[in-house]
Amino acid sequence: MNKQSIYGLTIEELTEWMLEHGQKKFRAQQVWDWVYQKRITSFHEMKNINKECIELLEANFEISTLNVQIKQVSQDGTVKFLLQLKDGNLIETVLMRQHYGLSVCVTTQVGCNIGCSFCASGLLRKNRDLTSGEIVEQIMHVQRFLDETGERVSHVVVMGIGEPFDNFNNLVRFLKIINHPKAFAIGARHITVSTSGIVPKIYEFADLDLQVNLAISLHAPNNELRSQIMKINRAYPLEKLFPAINYYLEKTNRRITFEYILLDDVNDHVEEAKQLAELLKDIRTLAYVNLIPYNPVNEHIQYKRSSKESILRFYDTLKKNGINCVVRQEHGTDIDAACGQLRSKQLRKAN
Repeated sequence: MNKQSIYGLTIEELTEWMLEHGQKKFRAQQVWDWVYQKRITSFHEMKNINKECIELLEANFEISTLNVQIKQVSQDGTVKFLLQLKDGNLIETVLMRQHYGLSVCVTTQVGCNIGCSFCASGLLRKNRDLTSGEIVEQIMHVQRFLDETGERVSHVVVMGIGEPFDNFNNLVRFLKIINHPKAFAIGARHITVSTSGIVPKIYEFADLDLQVNLAISLHAPNNELRSQIMKINRAYPLEKLFPAINYYLEKTNRRITFEYILLDDVNDHVEEAKQLAELLKDIRTLAYVNLIPYNPVNEHIQYKRSSKESILRFYDTLKKNGINCVVRQEHGTDIDAACGQLRSKQLRKAN
């Protein structure tokens, strides 16, 4: 029997499951407390749960489905975990120390089909979606690591390997679980989901009204350039993407972050900065541009990091045109910093 991860159920789903299996409703809250507050690693550790219920859980669910294969610790405190799934696939999860708290970047898919030409995550095609339980368990692994120092995960970014909106239902369940006050109690406004721009799902996400932050991986201010470096733009060009963004803004009145990786002599000229400012001018009160210095990847030698001068010129041009922006602080530059880089390196070694 293929057991399900206990982390994959919302409290409502766990309660319903208990009732369906002849257990009292309050058992769900007790189990939830043992799993998330006491962070047990075996159902047999639950002291106030009767033997029948423990055996029932043991027969149907698993607590641990991920194993840490490699843990890289950077001088700046960033920790990158290479995790092996039960089926042998590898994923990455990253803990970053920010001035505002401890942020975890989670993965939603094994590989990625979006195929952005500069990205290490897409070096290997999508093998499968992660279950909601596998996404939640990434947070649990990091939290157990932080328990040793009495710290807690305060923020989550869904920006790891894969396209989150291509795994929409599991993503939404994950968001509800980690937001629950008796699970990790991570506030919706401390959670950010990034998408390359799957337009139908942006509308759907807006309608859910989760109060979770949205980030758009933009990386180019015009269709010609964006289609060259991001295949998704051929399916959802800017004239389709921006009506969806406008709908999201009208529906939620929440600020959107636009991610923009700066590639040397590709998308980092003053001309592109002016085009980006023009693209965002009508929504600039709710738009925020995150300028990201590129982490070079061996397999993408055609791309290089923009010079500091180019980055500063781009930043200044946006600022002069009234666009809120920041150059993202870098983390883990002394380890495999690019998303998907550690995983692809390990798979090359194995082959």
